[in-house]
Amino acid sequence: PIPMNLNSKKVLVKKSAPSVCDFLSDVKNFEHLMPESISKFEIIRENAFVFALKGMPEIALEVKEVNSPNNVILGAISDKIPFRLRVDVTAIDESTSEAEFLFSGEFNSMMAMMIKSPLNKLLETLSENLKKT
Repeated sequence: PIPMNLNSKKVLVKKSAPSVCDFLSDVKNFEHLMPESISKFEIIRENAFVFALKGMPEIALEVKEVNSPNNVILGAISDKIPFRLRVDVTAIDESTSEAEFLFSGEFNSMMAMMIKSPLNKLLETLSENLKKT
């Protein structure tokens, strides 16, 4: 497997850094961040959800760590596609922060080629939608 690291562009969020971390640590809020091409979103536990985008396998994610106000780390529940999704949050002032989604995982080169573009698109959509919250 080869390491794959992707990141969204940084976006300004009109919320304090702790508020952004609170928002991201509540898994049901991820439904509002998902792209329109989502074909499934389901909360499976208090800290975990499963989602699917058209043409992609289902992915189950759980909140692994919340280090408010700095970041929230989610990880894949399945060992089949092990990866982490970290959201770094930087306070700009009391009511504004900056957020960036970072994806890291290890995949065989065939899988990496197939998922790189949809993943990049997903990260951009997550960050753009977070900006609107």
